[in-house]
Amino acid sequence: MYIFAYLRASTRQQDAERAKNSLQQFVAERGHRVESWYVENVSGASLQRPELMRLLENASPGDALLIEQVDRLSRLDDAGWVKLKELINSKSLSIVSLDLPTSYVALENQRSDDFTAAMLRAINAMMLDMLAAIARKDYQDRRRRQQEGIKKAVEQGKFKGKQANHQMHKNVIKLRLHNGMSIRETANICGVSERQVIRITKRYLAEHDESSINE
Repeated sequence: MYIFAYLRASTRQQDAERAKNSLQQFVAERGHRVESWYVENVSGASLQRPELMRLLENASPGDALLIEQVDRLSRLDDAGWVKLKELINSKSLSIVSLDLPTSYVALENQRSDDFTAAMLRAINAMMLDMLAAIARKDYQDRRRRQQEGIKKAVEQGKFKGKQANHQMHKNVIKLRLHNGMSIRETANICGVSERQVIRITKRYLAEHDESSINE
């Protein structure tokens, strides 16, 4: 059995590897080691997670997927969670989570009789579903509170939304329109995407009624 550890955080401002030491210590205490680490910064409410999909592709039947908490694996809605479980079950992987003691049995060397093993699998599956549902509820509650806070701030005139970086816009316009640089050159110098350069220049041209641009 190989153990594949999955670490996830929602944004790049968060440290996805925060729990790495805890996971290493956990498996070491049980006489195992982590074979590979899969780390990414992406929302747990989406199945579009390249590193998780890579883990599932690399794993073989009987291997273990190790996580710190169930919400690191899923904040998915019901349909998404069912789909993810199908992917995991199709590889016959065991989910081991530090916040789910019933899952630890997958790393134990002791053998159980068929009935006990079946009961443990059933209990563990039920607990996984419960924790996944709680994680989704927590995600929805936080989103709702965030939206309520924004709405209140807007009503009080305190929220202006995401403000444009005016200096960066000026630099794009200067390089693109006045200096005649290409889209790619402008994007590289300003540290933005080519799509942003196109969007900024189009908006500027529309506002100033200019019709020519050097390609």
